[in-house]
Amino acid sequence: MASNPEGSRSFPLLATAVALGVLALVLLGALVGVVGFVWLRPAGSRPVLANTPTVVREVQGLNQLVSVKYVLEKIVILEDVKWYGGNRLLLVAHGVAKAGVDLSKLLPKDIDAAGDVIRVRLPKAQLFDVYLDDRRTQVVERSTGLLREFDKDLEQDARRMAVDQIRVAARESGILRDAEERARLQLAELFRRLGFKSVAIEFR
Repeated sequence: MASNPEGSRSFPLLATAVALGVLALVLLGALVGVVGFVWLRPAGSRPVLANTPTVVREVQGLNQLVSVKYVLEKIVILEDVKWYGGNRLLLVAHGVAKAGVDLSKLLPKDIDAAGDVIRVRLPKAQLFDVYLDDRRTQVVERSTGLLREFDKDLEQDARRMAVDQIRVAARESGILRDAEERARLQLAELFRRLGFKSVAIEFR
């Protein structure tokens, strides 16, 4: 089958950065629960770091912190044209892209804490997952030439193309930048709840 990428068109991207407020609260609660026990906080005293490597190991155990989700729509037209006829398919694809920070890559040297001041260096954000929402993705047009048999793989090819285009579109729309900013806010709030007055979070 000879697919024609030149013949496929991507309609204007409908990208919506979905703020995962509920997820952020759940993650924040989980972070507090997991990390909190390694801090010694007598009543009325400032937080004291019990053991930095222990903190690092516990945060690493949280693995992938998904901080942002994009929902995107792409319309893909895929054609397979031969001299004796062609196959054509139009797919309306609804995709989801998730990004965040892989906390398992955190190193002991990435956390510096003294008194009520803490500085954390996080790994750069990455794209964790890109997939199509099968409930909303659908073929709205399918045509086959008179002398052609319909290519059953054409839809799968269109779906793969849609996922690739959604991945590129999410990056171009700034999903990694948004993921880092949201991760910064979530983790800063965590450490402030632990009692730190000065929190600095940067990405290495």
